[in-house]
Amino acid sequence: MEVLIEYLAKGFLLMLSISMPCVLVAAGIGLVVGILQAVTQVQEQTIAAAPKILGVFLVIVAGGIGFINLLKGFVIDGMSLAFNLVSKNDSYVLPADYYKYTSPFEKEMSDRFKNQPTINEIMKNPGKVPFIDNQQKMRYIPSPQTPMPKPDFVETNKILGR
Repeated sequence: MEVLIEYLAKGFLLMLSISMPCVLVAAGIGLVVGILQAVTQVQEQTIAAAPKILGVFLVIVAGGIGFINLLKGFVIDGMSLAFNLVSKNDSYVLPADYYKYTSPFEKEMSDRFKNQPTINEIMKNPGKVPFIDNQQKMRYIPSPQTPMPKPDFVETNKILGR
C-alpha cells in the first residue's frame, strides 16, 4: 500500500513539473502585457490572450520531448509496479477459487420464486395478482458459509512479527 501511495505522490509531482513551465510562462507574459497596457492605456482583452497562447505553445513545443520522456518513464514505472510488485503480493491478488463466491445468493433466489407463475400464465389470467404464499414468506434459508478470509498485509506482518 505504501508503494502505491508513493507512486501517486510521484504522479502529482510529475503533473506539477509538466504544467509548471506553461503556467509560469503564461503568468510572466500576462504580467508584461499588463504593464504595457497600463503604460499605454490600451485595455483590450485580446491583446493579452494572443501572446499567452503563443508563449505556452512555444513552451510545449520546446519541452515536448522532455515531457513525453517524463510521462513514458512514469508509465513504465507504473507497469513494472503493477506486473512485478503488486501481482506478487498476496494481499492484492484474488484467491484462485474466487469465482465460487461471486454469486452467493444464487441458490436462494432460484428456490424462492419457483412457485410463481410465468409471464405467460400471468397474461392469461389478468385478474389474479401473483404473490408469494405465506409458507414461502416465512421460510428462512441460511446463507452458505464461506471459508475464513486470509489476513491482509498489515495483519500478516503482525502475525509474523515484522
